[in-house]
Amino acid sequence: MTTAPRRHRLIDVTRELAGDHPTWPGDDPFSLRQVAHMARGDSVNVMRIETSNHVGTHLDAPYHYDDAGERLQGVPLEALVGPCLVVDAPGDGPVAADGVVAGIRRMLRDEPPPPRVLLRTGQRDRWETFPEDFRPLTVELVEALADLGMRVVGTDAPSVDALTSKDLPVHAAFARTGLVIVEGLALAEVRPGAYELLCLPLRLRDADASPVRAVLRTLD
Repeated sequence: MTTAPRRHRLIDVTRELAGDHPTWPGDDPFSLRQVAHMARGDSVNVMRIETSNHVGTHLDAPYHYDDAGERLQGVPLEALVGPCLVVDAPGDGPVAADGVVAGIRRMLRDEPPPPRVLLRTGQRDRWETFPEDFRPLTVELVEALADLGMRVVGTDAPSVDALTSKDLPVHAAFARTGLVIVEGLALAEVRPGAYELLCLPLRLRDADASPVRAVLRTLD
């Protein structure tokens, strides 16, 4: 008797980009406009993209927050593909270490955690306006996740630091620990649990960041 193969579902956790997508205050807005039209006699349809490279769901290379940090090509692709956990982190104020670490331990019991974690803080999957009131992370959380062996930390918030922060202490903690940041994920419809993450940036040489297409694959 043969067993039917498992059908793994793919869940897109990337924010859709359109002309009305809000960007970080002061960043270049996202624009996608058509510059060649078959209907007007051109041989093909062609569009032009203009944007900040921190638009929507994106990966921060260490150079973004550390002059001595690696640029985008220095972020290993193998860090961005593989087992991960989606963990609920609801509430108000910065995301503290205790609740997230407890959630990871409840989920895994005695198993070692995978090296990637995505934090579901309560952001909607579509932003009508830029979310100025979001849950940043804490330095203690970044250090605790590093101690657990994490390599990648993602959040549905637009930044790991607060909107008004100038010294960016949480980004600095990522620089010290070597963890990779993914911001602006779309996790509102994702159940907490274990998945496989595929999260690949554009191949932009010497860039400080890149939009990504982030996808979760179910394990059952």
